[in-house]
Amino acid sequence: MHSLPRLLLALLLLVAPLRAAEADFLPGVKRIVFLGDSITYSGQYVDAFETFLFLRFPNRRFEIINVGLPSETVSGLSEDGHAGGQFPRPDLHERLDRVLAKTKPDLIFACYGMNDGIYLPFDEGRFAKFRDGMERLRAKAKAAGAEVIHLTPPTFHPLAARNKPGADGQPPPKTLGGYNEVLDRYAAWLLEQQAKGWRVIDLHGPMNAFIEAQRKTNPDFVFANDGVHANDAGHLIIAEQIISALAPNTAEQSPGNLQSLVLFSQLSGSTELIRKRGRILADAWLTDIGHQRPGMAKGLPLIDAQAQAAKLEVEIRASLKSKEYQKIP
Repeated sequence: MHSLPRLLLALLLLVAPLRAAEADFLPGVKRIVFLGDSITYSGQYVDAFETFLFLRFPNRRFEIINVGLPSETVSGLSEDGHAGGQFPRPDLHERLDRVLAKTKPDLIFACYGMNDGIYLPFDEGRFAKFRDGMERLRAKAKAAGAEVIHLTPPTFHPLAARNKPGADGQPPPKTLGGYNEVLDRYAAWLLEQQAKGWRVIDLHGPMNAFIEAQRKTNPDFVFANDGVHANDAGHLIIAEQIISALAPNTAEQSPGNLQSLVLFSQLSGSTELIRKRGRILADAWLTDIGHQRPGMAKGLPLIDAQAQAAKLEVEIRASLKSKEYQKIP
């Protein structure tokens, strides 16, 4: 526990300007649902966002529901032989009506795109399916009374997909090539929809920029060995983008470097409790809602999971009121 003040300070540098802004932050929002694929299901960025909520808005009772599903697409597409031919990729729209009916969200974060291009070169037909899937998601969410905030897809960045130097020996203008360039187009389209009133938070651009900057001194830098499933530092870049977009005054306070983000991820005591609570609830909600993805953990009955989560929340709030926390200015 001796490092707790230093670790909490790293987080508070990110969120300090918001101490008195509880009523202005996501007004009227209580229940927040995260939709996405395995990146969302793994949940580190969701946990980091919830840590932010606990620390900055202790008098608000947000309910975070992570129902990300590994392998899922919003496009309904699946490549031949996915998962060794064991099962096709799940389609969000197979379960979306049940998600909305059971969770009754006020706000949805939707993070899709990584799987929607099927890890193949750009194809206009697949791109159209992605766009149509997003439009259908928005229409159903609106009918259910929920707002949607779209998250552009994270980066795809395995070392094998690096762009090579040109014939003149000069380095390429960007090292993130291959399938990531497909995701560049998916992300750009989502950002263009802001002109139509869509709320979109860019993860793809900042993650690209961070990796490019790191590779100037460490050419082998990655967030994930497979290029897809980011480590804690990658997830905390994601969380930082969400927090900064929703609370713009945090942007100038954000440390914005890998060291501070790793400190954030190591937030002592409460992080482990938030992580445990999030896993219990995610598996319970997924089991209760139902899905077509084999191999998922069977969750507790939802009522039992919520009872356990309520007990853990008491511990979380107590840990954030510790003497060490109170000493931080």
